[in-house]
Amino acid sequence: MTTKQPPPLMKKHSQTDLVSRLKTRKILGVGGEDDDGEVHRSKISQVLGNEIKFAVREPLGLRVWQFVSAIIFSGVAIMALTFPDQLYDAVFEEESVTSKIPIRLYGGALLSISLIMWNALYTAEKVIIRWTLLTEACYFGIQFLVTTITLVENGQASLGAALLLFSRVLFVCISIYYYYQVGRRPKKV
Repeated sequence: MTTKQPPPLMKKHSQTDLVSRLKTRKILGVGGEDDDGEVHRSKISQVLGNEIKFAVREPLGLRVWQFVSAIIFSGVAIMALTFPDQLYDAVFEEESVTSKIPIRLYGGALLSISLIMWNALYTAEKVIIRWTLLTEACYFGIQFLVTTITLVENGQASLGAALLLFSRVLFVCISIYYYYQVGRRPKKV
């Protein structure tokens, strides 16, 4: 007996057929716009999401500001830990400090915040950048209020204190500016 040979496999031309390809894409749900107005080129990109959507569009100078902030926090922290008398004298122009412990504790807290600032410098996550900017703004704002109240209570004003207060207001404004710039929704292109 002779065995029948199966018919030769015919290659389907659906891959080149435009109508068939469009039908396949419609069934898969790709190629059309989603709720956000994005066009997905494959089912994988639709399920996993578009990575460009999550990228932070950094405002001009953000990384420079983060670097400067980390240096400021680290420098003041090291100065408060090693030379508490000089730091106190620079702001309040008094001869001596009754206790160095509060100033050194202040330096330790600043050193902790500076570590957060240094780590935020290397991240691309929008939430972490915004939280560090908000931390900076709160710190500088509170420092402005505490220094102002202390100067009013003591009835003294110095050039060092005036420069400190001016710099704190400036730093609050810069931090809040970048906080809102990083939080803005990017424009769709």
